[in-house]
Parts: sequence; C-alpha cells; structure tokens
Amino acid sequence: MRSETEMGVDFGAPVRRFQLRVIAGAEEGKRFSHTRERTVIGTAETADLRLSDPTVSREHCEIVLGDGKVLIRDLQSRNGTFVNGVQVIAAHLTKGTIIKLGRTELSFDSGRADTAVARSDLDRFGSLVGTSPQMQAVFAFLEQVAASDVTVLIQGETGTGKDLAANSIHYASERRDNPILVVDCGAISPNLLESELFGHERGAFTGADKARAGVFESASGGTIFLDEIGELSLELQPKLLRVLEQREIRRVGGANVIPIDVRIIAATNRDLAEEVKLGRFRQDLYYRLMVAQVTMPPLRERKQDLPLIVRAILEQTESRERGEALFARPDFTAALYSHKWPGNARELRNYVARCLAMQQYVAPEILAEVNEETNPVDVDIPLKELRERWLEKFERTYLEKILRANGDNVTMAARAAGLNRAHFHRLLARHGIGGRGESNDH
Repeated sequence: MRSETEMGVDFGAPVRRFQLRVIAGAEEGKRFSHTRERTVIGTAETADLRLSDPTVSREHCEIVLGDGKVLIRDLQSRNGTFVNGVQVIAAHLTKGTIIKLGRTELSFDSGRADTAVARSDLDRFGSLVGTSPQMQAVFAFLEQVAASDVTVLIQGETGTGKDLAANSIHYASERRDNPILVVDCGAISPNLLESELFGHERGAFTGADKARAGVFESASGGTIFLDEIGELSLELQPKLLRVLEQREIRRVGGANVIPIDVRIIAATNRDLAEEVKLGRFRQDLYYRLMVAQVTMPPLRERKQDLPLIVRAILEQTESRERGEALFARPDFTAALYSHKWPGNARELRNYVARCLAMQQYVAPEILAEVNEETNPVDVDIPLKELRERWLEKFERTYLEKILRANGDNVTMAARAAGLNRAHFHRLLARHGIGGRGESNDH
C-alpha cells in the first residue's frame, strides 16, 4: 500500500527537483532530495520526509510543485510553519529559504535537474480510454492511487469522466469486492444530505420512524464517491472534515461513535481553491481532500482520443457492427475533430447514441441543436415513430443551415449537400422552406 501522501499529475509540465537540508534539529546535516509534485513533511510513518522532532506534527506541512513555482502549505500543524521567520499558511519558496517546523530548521534549494511527468503505457484504465499524453498522465496517476487508500480529489469540467475515474480507481483497488456508493452533494438538500451521509436514529427528526445507516456505514470496506463536493453546504463541511480526520461518524440524533472503514473519492467541476478564497469552501477541508488530486482534461485538448472513445462507446451497445459501418465515413472523423465538444465525453456519448437511434450520420453541430430538449426521448412512443420525429427535425435544421451557408441559393446548396436539385427541391417543399433563385452554372 502507498501512503496517503501521494499527489496528482500536472499534465505535460516538468517537475523541478528540490533539496532540503536540515540545518537545526535532530536530523541536522541530513539532506533530502525529491522530485514529487507533492511532498508531505512530518513525523508520521507515511510522511514523505519523516522527522523525529516531537514538536513537529504528524503531517505538518507539504511542498507542492507546479506552474514553475514551489509552494509550501501548513497542514493545520500544532506549532505552525515558518518561512524566513514569518508564520505562514502558504508561501512560495525560493533558493535559500529557511523553513522552521517546531525545533527543526531546513534550508530549501530548488535544484537544477528536471524530470518528466510519469506517464502510463496503457490505452485504457477501467472505463477510461485514451492514448493522448494527457490521458497517459491521468492513467499513471490512477494506477498509483488505486494501490493505496489515499483520499482523492478529481477536478474537471462537466462531462470529462470524473465519475468513470472514480469507478476505475475503486475497481483497480483492493476494495473492489466491496461497494462503491455515490452521493451527489448537489442533488440532495442539506437537511437530507446529513442523514444520507451519516445515517440517523429513530426519532431524530420528523419522519424518522426507524433507525437508518448512512452511506459511510453501508460502504464499509469499500469506497464513497462524493460527487459535486463543491456544492456541499458550509454547515456540513466541518462534519465531513471530522470524518476524514477521525475515521468515525455519529448518526443524526445518536450518541454512539461508529468507526468506519471507507476510502473517499471526491469530485467537482468547481475551482475549489477559488471557492476557498471566496469563503464558500473550508480551507482545512480543501487541504484534507487534495491529498491526491488530478484534473481530468477536456475533450477539446485530447482530440486524438476521439476515434478510440467512439469505439469504446460502440462496444457497449447492441448495435456495434451497424455503428462501426455508420461511423466509417471519412467525413465522420473530420467532423469529430472539427467540433469543439463543449459537453466533453458525455456530449460525445449522447451524440453517438442519437446517430445510432436515427440510423443516420449527423454532423455534431447540427445534432447539437436537435437535442433532447427540443425532441425529448419518450419511451411510451414506439422507436420507429420517435426516430421519424427526430429525422424530421434534423432534416429541417440541416436544410435551413445549408441554405443559409450558400446564400439561399438552391442550386449551390443542393450541390453542397450532395443531392440532385430535384430531390433538394422536394425536401424544401416538404418542409415549407424557400430559397432564392438558382445559379446558372449547371
């Protein structure tokens, strides 16, 4: 098992080697050299840089590398972290900086050597696929944390696969035979969320007619995935912090302390560091969650993975052969690369599913307008009828767009659509769409 002190990956950025030399304290004269992006200093056995000074906390502070800077953060130590004689919560380090922890003093040297970020040679990890450098770095991170019980914070835009990453970590870990339970912190009201997390005793509140275990008990031996952790109310944040620190819970309305054995993975599309600055998220909880942190890259930054993701999506459908034939068109790959995919992998999955349902290739930007909001999927309607409705909407949208793109010239629009002029005229007439005169170059 790896310790709860490992950190995530900063994609593509070099990691600066740094050195610490003990200039006062029990380890005086010793030197420590590290290339990790996060190094925890303390007296705990799991600390990356372990000191024997009794005035130093178990996890006293951390040194974080990234964006060409080196940052030291205090981890709520008993005696504080001092940089050049000034007590700090966080501060940037430069060559020659003196760090004081308890009775121990260290001199910081940023070093000279660079080393590349670790990358995996896998093209998939669990449910995630990709061969881009960004995803290879993600896979290397996931492999590391899956081998430990470290608390993980997954950040990234909506639809980038944070939930898939959480599941992949769980099923690659030693906890795989036990449950992974998901709690959407943004979908449950604060009043109900406390009971959902910690459970309640009978009579704890109106309607609590019997005792109920929360997810922290129900997931014993497994993993809890706290999705949208950035939406957690300020009232519940200190209660979650206590659970993370003490590994025990107390049911709502209960007096007994219940020990728990769970691994915590949290995810958010918010910038939690910014939320801390704005006073909407507790700093101590933020530091406790980001013991290991990774940011899922958006699809627009790893477009080389698009065909692989489409194949993975098709593998999960009953229409794999039909889908492979449908998407074998040369213009399909070009369309994949040209679209910006603001909804990321989730948008891509929905796009593939809609094309399969319509049994027709549709350009992503067109289908983005013909979506579930304008054409809801009603399972009470037979598939054939629903497909016809979608095709009707798609045809009209396509015709209007291609006419507009060709200055409302019917001949030019028909040529661009790959249709003969007579067929194009019939489609326009069926949808009640008019275009201006025809060109004479035919």
